[in-house]
Formats: sequence, structure tokens, C-alpha cells
Amino acid sequence: MQLDTAPVVRPRGQRRTDPVVARVSHLRELSAQDARLARDEAWAWIIESGERLRRDRRAALADLDALFHAGVPSRGVNGPTEGALVGFTLQRHFDRAVAALATLWLPWAGKRFNARGNRGENLILKSARVPARLLWPRYRLREAGTALTGFDFLTRVDPSAVDDTHDVLVIDYAPVNANPALLIKRIRDELVEIVPGAHLGKMLLRTGSGSTARHHLLAYFALKSRL
Repeated sequence: MQLDTAPVVRPRGQRRTDPVVARVSHLRELSAQDARLARDEAWAWIIESGERLRRDRRAALADLDALFHAGVPSRGVNGPTEGALVGFTLQRHFDRAVAALATLWLPWAGKRFNARGNRGENLILKSARVPARLLWPRYRLREAGTALTGFDFLTRVDPSAVDDTHDVLVIDYAPVNANPALLIKRIRDELVEIVPGAHLGKMLLRTGSGSTARHHLLAYFALKSRL
């Protein structure tokens, strides 16, 4: 399957971006008064944008792109977060098929951050243990209460790999030696805060290496962190 290197066509001018920026500005003003309400409203907005992908993919992707660019790097996130897959961005029919499967079973539950150590790990349902062993026989997920953890990452604030004018929190799997070479080390997540506690992320796949390396947008995801 050919990767779509430009899944979003940005609108001309600011006509489409302005309502997104205005709504984000309103939510940030609300956050100063009621942080929990603002977080929950931003979270609901992100999830609703993902649901719109099934009805109006082009417009929903444009809105998600505008929302991501309205965000700021997610600094200081610490501890466990709740995760949600917003939607895939590769190709319409592929996205729908994978989204249907994810509706039935999505083993990813979120991420846990160590802000002081600039690192973290993914939270995964225990039902993923056997499929993970089939994909990565030498890799072992770790017990963490009611969940599993694994696929550790390092974090830093850097320009986005697909837009160097926009700083993001980079979630980098490549430097962690224990991570599987198959797929995991080629994933780079980028995260921005919409309002405190509500974060929008991009999952990118790196192809090639060195000067020929390119990053392709695979999916959007969301994280809800503690206030």
C-alpha cells in the first residue's frame, strides 16, 4: 500500500483556521476559571473530530490539522494518561477497515510519563500479551497492576518532523535499545497541549534513513492527563 504523504490539504488563507483558533482561545480562557470543564470540552471536541472522519474525511482532517497547529508543546505531563485513538490518516478505505477493527479491540490504553526523566512508556491491555509475543517474540511487556507497560520512549521538545515551524513534544522510540526494530523504532509520536489536561497527538512513521528519511502521518491520537 502506498503511503499518503500529504493526507491534509490546508485551506487557503485563514478562513478555515480562524474558527479553530478562536475556539481554542475560548477554551484556554475557560481553563483559567474551570480547568476540568475546559479539559473535558477539549477532549470531547477531539473525539468528535475523529468521529467526523467517517462522514467528511477531508474536512475532519483539515480541522484536526488546524487544531494540532493551535496547540503548544505538552510540557510537564507526568504520570499515567488516558489514551484514545482519534483516527487513521493513510487512505480512506484502509482507514475505515482498521478503524472498524479498533472499535472491536484496541489494546492501547494510554501512556505513562516521567517528566523529570524525560521518558515514559505505553499502557497496554493485558489481552495484548499473546499478539505482542507473536509479533515481537523476543520482546516482553511488563506487568503494571491491571495493565501492561512497554515500548518505552524518550521525550524532548523539538520542531515537528513534518512542519519545522511548529514545536511539539517528541515521543521518540528509536533511542530505546530494547524496543523492537520491527515498526516500533520507526514510530515517532508528536504531542501538543490544547488546554491543560487535553492533548492531541500525531503518530508518524519514518521511512528511509539519514538525509533520505521521511515521516508519514499514520494517525491522530488523544491523551487526557491529570490536572
